[in-house]
Amino acid sequence: MKESLQFDFCDMTIYDNYLVVVIKEGVNITPNHNNVLLEVADKYFSEKPFVYITHRINSYSVDPKIYYETSQIETLKGFAVVSSNYKAKINAQIEKMFFNKPFEIFTDLDNAISWADTILKIDS
Repeated sequence: MKESLQFDFCDMTIYDNYLVVVIKEGVNITPNHNNVLLEVADKYFSEKPFVYITHRINSYSVDPKIYYETSQIETLKGFAVVSSNYKAKINAQIEKMFFNKPFEIFTDLDNAISWADTILKIDS
């Protein structure tokens, strides 16, 4: 399965066991934006585990409070940040402290996908 979804603040690509999200330039991600993730998780991953991969191509900010609610998604098994930007990686290190599931930072999307596959095999 591969399906693309567009929202006013991001583009999502849904795969069988993970999703890749690209947030648009200048957006401030708040708990309200997280409702979209909750709906997508419920629609596509209510019965199977998945990993959320955020591909940080653009510059944007994240309210760390969203991670508490995100970590409550039962089928969400891991969270990956992909970026080659030093500042984005530092921000992700801070965000990691607010998330109580596996959370890793990568410079390459393929490595994040491989990690997602590994996390899901361990969990199954």
